[in-house]
Amino acid sequence: MHTLPVVLTIAGSDNSAGAGIQADLKTMGALGVYGVTAITCVVAEVPGKVSAIHLVDPGVVAEQIRLIFEAFPVAAVKTGMLHSLEIINIVADMLERTAGTPRPPLVVDPVMVATSGARLLKTDALTGYRTRLFRSAALVTPNLDEVGVLWGRPVHLRGEMVEAGHALVAEYGTAFLVKGGHLKGNVAADVLVSPDGSEEWFEAPFVRGVATHGTGCTYSAAIAAGLGRGLPMSVAVRQAKRYLSRVVAGYLRWERSGANTDALHHFAQGSDPDQA
Repeated sequence: MHTLPVVLTIAGSDNSAGAGIQADLKTMGALGVYGVTAITCVVAEVPGKVSAIHLVDPGVVAEQIRLIFEAFPVAAVKTGMLHSLEIINIVADMLERTAGTPRPPLVVDPVMVATSGARLLKTDALTGYRTRLFRSAALVTPNLDEVGVLWGRPVHLRGEMVEAGHALVAEYGTAFLVKGGHLKGNVAADVLVSPDGSEEWFEAPFVRGVATHGTGCTYSAAIAAGLGRGLPMSVAVRQAKRYLSRVVAGYLRWERSGANTDALHHFAQGSDPDQA
């Protein structure tokens, strides 16, 4: 008999399998945990294009979460695309009711806009993040565009990333990983700001010439996998950063009708979680 830590992802389904639930499951499998899911919406997309979003009935989302906690000892949870205020509230309600005490650590990826530019969060849904999920999270993982929305000011420099991180930590009382992958330069740098006031940077070479999606989903899923394995937050983020860098650098590419389609290679160079 074998057992693995169980990690729940609550997110949308991406039919191209580069982002969303599909990316989360591949990441979790590569990093040595058993991924389980609650699907919030079905998205018709490929890298660079989102053509349709269909919300799952909130009652079905709630039932998925209830059954998972009834059957499995969930060691960590991450949220991805939730899309609507109703879904955010349902998710928050169900985690409060079913996750037990102490609750497993929650990683919130506040998915707002796709890499293609398509809006993935309804306007009124932001209040659900602010009033419910952020305050329950162990970690929130916004990219620079999302930080700009949450902080109310654009972020273009490393110093602004730190300033925004401290402001958000002070407001919500939880750790924030401000992801700087969109900064200009040759290094993809992120800063983890913790409630104790500490800051820690995580850096990797920026990989150019890759037009894919799902990096945010993969990163947050990898962090949740590390937390589910019992790693401290800093170590979980460091291993997740290494893993993300590997799957970006080892990207997959297909050519069709003269155009390329890229995807992250979630199983590039082995899958030993301690070598992530």
